[in-house]
Amino acid sequence: MRFWIAWQFLTIIPSPHQREYGSEELGKSLAFFPVVGLFLGVVLFGLDRLLGLFLPSILINVLLIVALIVLTGALHLDGFIDTCDGLGVKSSTLDKLEAMSDSRVGGVGVVGGCCLILAQFASLVALPEALRGTALVLMPVLSRWGIVYAISMFPSAKKEGMGWAVKQGANWKGLAVATGFALIVTLVLLKWWGAALMGAVCLILFLFSKYLSSRFGGLTGDTHGAINEFAEVIVLILVLIVGTLGGTTWLG
Repeated sequence: MRFWIAWQFLTIIPSPHQREYGSEELGKSLAFFPVVGLFLGVVLFGLDRLLGLFLPSILINVLLIVALIVLTGALHLDGFIDTCDGLGVKSSTLDKLEAMSDSRVGGVGVVGGCCLILAQFASLVALPEALRGTALVLMPVLSRWGIVYAISMFPSAKKEGMGWAVKQGANWKGLAVATGFALIVTLVLLKWWGAALMGAVCLILFLFSKYLSSRFGGLTGDTHGAINEFAEVIVLILVLIVGTLGGTTWLG
């Protein structure tokens, strides 16, 4: 049942066990976030192969980004944009949090969102063909793992809201299961290169999460979404580096 809670939260695809759930229940479902990410990755991989039969690659890259945004209901992109708005505030931490909770999008958020999508597009274009399928699968797996990591390892910025409530249901067991699953998928696809890739992702997300936590006095639901979006770009870039260094995969 916890898997379907994660499914409902992370995708817009109807669940066969659709039901109302609380934020604490969502926290207990964190272990399944990378599993849902694997499903999204497989969908992206399949779309890439299917569209490649009759469309040019530059258009396929745009459609893959759009497909991921649609499948997730723009949940994480919205969090990234709100986080950018908060970072654009130069006054107190409270003012930053208020800017993030404002339903109106500010100029910094618009610019940040555009830069993010451009970075995703450029990273997809630059991927070596031999590692493209692997990157498309790993991107949503490791980015959803990044959410679990951030929620489990960093404090909440405020004792209210979904981010705080989800953290109340999080535990070390969920983090361990999510980490083990993400690592196995990465190792299966990239062998020992996968260990290096996940280590690099972990280090970069630690630094990014630490930075956000220092700016906001902790993390919120919006910053969790920002960490997911940031991780997607980082994974694409790191897979590109792995290819440059001679890394290979069986998923051509």
